[in-house]
Amino acid sequence: MPLVKQGRITTDLFVHVADGAELPGDGAVLVSAERFLADPEALLRRPGKVGVIWPNNRDIAELVPHLGRIAAVALVFPTFRDGRAYSQARLLRERYNYRGELRATGQVLRDQFVFMLRAGFDAFEVKKQADAEAFMQTARRYSVFYQPTGDGRITALHRRMQLRHSESAGQ
Repeated sequence: MPLVKQGRITTDLFVHVADGAELPGDGAVLVSAERFLADPEALLRRPGKVGVIWPNNRDIAELVPHLGRIAAVALVFPTFRDGRAYSQARLLRERYNYRGELRATGQVLRDQFVFMLRAGFDAFEVKKQADAEAFMQTARRYSVFYQPTGDGRITALHRRMQLRHSESAGQ
């Protein structure tokens, strides 16, 4: 499954580890929310990065005490019509100031990619190589937005205000 991160197709450094499967001795792993919450301290002590696959029907507040030590949070889109992961992404980025990798997984569709970027996602597990290439092109195409975003980009209004401020300061 291709991974698009920061506008490029990249190798996924995280290994998906099923519940009940043995964890590798080191290296980056993605585990289920259930496995993580069963013993977060043991997982976070192991060598290598830890990421959590978080379902969209679970309260994100359960994850908050551990955010500073989690390298990646993969939010699940079980169907393209279920957008709860957008809200979770915005909460993680804006309310809880999460700066690790925020990954979209599940039904990640190319026509929703821009919305996912704007909600704060920075990595995308896609099913087809063609979708991965379309995601890369889309990431480069849109650079300015009018509405506030969860990805930290400033709005068109704030860009104009900065430009006016710098022009008036130069006079």
